[in-house]
Amino acid sequence: MMNKTLTVFTPAYNRAHTIGRTYASLCRQTSDDFKWIVVDDGSTDNTRELVAEWIDQAIITIEYYYKNNGGMHTAHNCAYQHIETELAVCIDSDDYLPDNAVESIINRWREFGNDSKYAGIIGIDRYENGEIVGTPFPNDLKECRVQDLWGLYRIRGDKKYVFKTDIIKKYLPYPEFPGEKNMTVNYVYYQISMDYLLLCTNDCYCVVEYQSDGLSAGIFRQYIKSPKSFMYTRNVYMDILPSFSRRFRQAIHYVSSAIFAKDSQFIRKASRKLLVIFALPFGALLNLYIRYVNR
Repeated sequence: MMNKTLTVFTPAYNRAHTIGRTYASLCRQTSDDFKWIVVDDGSTDNTRELVAEWIDQAIITIEYYYKNNGGMHTAHNCAYQHIETELAVCIDSDDYLPDNAVESIINRWREFGNDSKYAGIIGIDRYENGEIVGTPFPNDLKECRVQDLWGLYRIRGDKKYVFKTDIIKKYLPYPEFPGEKNMTVNYVYYQISMDYLLLCTNDCYCVVEYQSDGLSAGIFRQYIKSPKSFMYTRNVYMDILPSFSRRFRQAIHYVSSAIFAKDSQFIRKASRKLLVIFALPFGALLNLYIRYVNR
């Protein structure tokens, strides 16, 4: 089998009703220089049967892996254990790719990706009506660091990240805390951007539809259910975000999550101990507010 350049991987948990759109979009791609990895995160619907049918059809190259339900970050860990292509991109099971997305990704990487300073590409997400999620990149912006998107360029909204596989694997796996299923994967992107640049493009790589039961929903419930995970990520952000105001906000959330986690050692574990001490009263108030909202 010819080696592929790109792996599209899709974590799936009870998304049999939407993942067909993801599959159909992959079948429509103008380039076949990719394979699809589906990580079934313990689904109880007919996801397994659907993917088995698509594997039998052999229209595109598909690999399927089943694991016990552990959350998005554990599905990423599983996927990267099997990814061997040069590039990798995650497309959620309720999203899909524009028909030329794979071709666009590979063309841009072949044009600029031979420079060792680049870890990957950031592309645009859009809604089905064609509206861009958030704001686009300035037309003259070729490269950036993730940390600068909001603070320096005022770029908002979700974006689609494509990473060079051997680079992102240096920063993995994501830590897994027993019983906790909610951890943002984006903090690794910030860590990578401490060492590498990312190419920017206003090409659309993903069409999104946010589900009412997706990770973007019920964020306060996630804070309560996965406090150690949020403590961990806030600690990383607190150390690497470029501005004091953003680091202080992370410190406040860190304190709140430490209270939920009942972790008496949270100051000792903090990457910026003095900042956490100053954030104590604000973190306690945030914790009370989250409890009030979820009462």
